[in-house]
Amino acid sequence: MAADRAAKLAGDLACYNIADLRERARRRLPKGIWEYLERGVEDETGMARNRASFDAITFRPRILRNVEKVDPDTSIFGRETPLPMALAPTGAAGLLWYRGDLALARAAAKAGLPFTISSASTMDLEDIAKAGGRLWFQLYMWEDRSLSHAVVDRAWAAGCEALFVTLDMAVPPNREYIHRSGFGTPFRLNARNTLDVLAHPRWLAGTMGRYALDGGVPSQANLPDRLRSRITKGAPPGALFKQDNLDWDGIAELRSRWPGKLVLKGMLHPADAERALAIGADGIVVSNHGARALDSSVAAIDALPDIVSAVGGKMTIFLDSGIRRGSDIVKAVERGADAVLVGRAPLYGLSAAGEAGVLRALDLLGSETRRSMALLGARNIDELRTLDLM
Repeated sequence: MAADRAAKLAGDLACYNIADLRERARRRLPKGIWEYLERGVEDETGMARNRASFDAITFRPRILRNVEKVDPDTSIFGRETPLPMALAPTGAAGLLWYRGDLALARAAAKAGLPFTISSASTMDLEDIAKAGGRLWFQLYMWEDRSLSHAVVDRAWAAGCEALFVTLDMAVPPNREYIHRSGFGTPFRLNARNTLDVLAHPRWLAGTMGRYALDGGVPSQANLPDRLRSRITKGAPPGALFKQDNLDWDGIAELRSRWPGKLVLKGMLHPADAERALAIGADGIVVSNHGARALDSSVAAIDALPDIVSAVGGKMTIFLDSGIRRGSDIVKAVERGADAVLVGRAPLYGLSAAGEAGVLRALDLLGSETRRSMALLGARNIDELRTLDLM
């Protein structure tokens, strides 16, 4: 059945790798929306570094291993998953596709993979949770901390088993292209972006047009009703994300409030990983935010080995930032990650074709992972970690 679905998606979309989905997404989206999805910060050296670091890693395959059956199944937080992969939290999904967060969640559920709901979503987390499947929740702290604590309680009530707290953007990043394109928050049509929006009628009708027919443009959905504002308006007092005053005491408070698994996202230094372990975190995400925060940060895949040495085996280690191929997933796992988070790759699929595009992206990453493992002579995740393949 999975093979039939993959073949149908391949024929319908004519996309045979993530780069194909990326190109379809680029053509469909207005420039400002595309740049928000695709670009980094400042001189964008971090994005190039992420890719170069993955490309620099090479393998030493083992042969004659009888790889007729290859199984990348693994366990994350004590539950089986068909791949060492989950969908990362992404806040712009609702601008890329109508009710994009729900399309992502449905695709993840069909693929049997965990999906991380973003606190910056334009849909209520309870509505996203109706997709079923395995759900996690990502948190940015709001200026009014009580709002953050309230949404955390809602996430637990909605069935989210893990809380991912993003920590690598203490202050807003420097995305200069937003000023040039006229795209930002609040999002308004202006002389710089109106013609470009009109030149992309599929997006205009299929995304913004459907919102217009369904009550108007989306809002900051996970705030209380009194503080919600549409993306075309500024946020009211107290409803802005504010993390410059967040410290380890704030994380300790979240640890005491949250009954599920606690994961700290944005680790690049082993000393911080050790502190996370000491404070009671169940996992960390080794990440430079997809090179969308500090342009000169180390590539996440390069930071991974030292962090594994510091806390490996004592907590769950995720890796994100730069995953574009199944071979990237294999490299991360071989270097010690328990699993990866993928963000832009499923968003390319979403932007190209909605839920079907997300499924295509996940199918591609899964098939490439299995193929890479077979060519390496690794029949399962344990062998991938023990065969000395690098």
